[in-house]
Amino acid sequence: MAAGTEIQTEAVYSMTCGTPHGTALTLLEAFASVGARTFDVTNTTPQGAKVRFRRSVPLQELRRIIPAHLASAEKRQHNLIVGPRGPSVVFIQLDDLTAEAMQRVRAVSFLGLETSPRNYQAWIAMQQADVDFIRRLREGTGADLTASGATRVAGSFNFKDKYAPNSPRVGIDYSAPGLLARKEELAQLGLVAGAGGSAKDHSVQPCPRRPRAKRWPSYQRCVEGAPATRDGSRPDISRADFTWCMIAIDWGWSIEETASRLQEESAKARENGARYARLTSERAAAATDRRRIEKCRATLLRW
Repeated sequence: MAAGTEIQTEAVYSMTCGTPHGTALTLLEAFASVGARTFDVTNTTPQGAKVRFRRSVPLQELRRIIPAHLASAEKRQHNLIVGPRGPSVVFIQLDDLTAEAMQRVRAVSFLGLETSPRNYQAWIAMQQADVDFIRRLREGTGADLTASGATRVAGSFNFKDKYAPNSPRVGIDYSAPGLLARKEELAQLGLVAGAGGSAKDHSVQPCPRRPRAKRWPSYQRCVEGAPATRDGSRPDISRADFTWCMIAIDWGWSIEETASRLQEESAKARENGARYARLTSERAAAATDRRRIEKCRATLLRW
């Protein structure tokens, strides 16, 4: 693990005088310290509809324009969201964490945010990590398996109908510039599901997929069957999307076909774009394959 100097929330605010602009810059600098060079910038309504999107905004430009973006977003009651990109770093978003889960990942994450009261998000930076490892890390930490890889900007308001008229500001819980994590230490800390020997087993190939069905599963039924969000106010759409993708892939549809169709079915997929739909479909495909492997193994044991 590369050395990183942790900056406590109080120190961050003392350096920036507690201004939204200064807090936003602290977030950008944390991402830059581990290799972010550009950011996708999105504005959404309190209902989650995308109203503006810019791809690959250079770090220097975003530093310059962030005050105007914050002011505009606050005036219009839009969420300001950024997705970091870097040529030699993998950014892993651990979203929807409890306070206890945040403590578990604090030593290996370069940035921690409080996106709403008692709802946390941590970011881990690695030089290499594949989709399966990221999924197992999210599973092991209790994070949202379908996180989009983009975050509300610290210092901006989290505008949602359920918070009106007292929308909370996104805050920085901690920052450790330059901190890179390694797979071995994440596994040693017990943060990676399957790291104790139950990782993906290639000795048994998945059972053949079914022939492609002539119809798609019911998205509405997946929403109705999804668990509630932590505050109990609505179904967890991320879980509904993931479940729907698992059923579609189990029915024989490809990852590409499923991702494309998900954007037609899910408002969240339309909001977060093709990358979210693709990642959700890929993770669903990996989960479906694991189930097939276990089914085949159980069948072999009965022989």
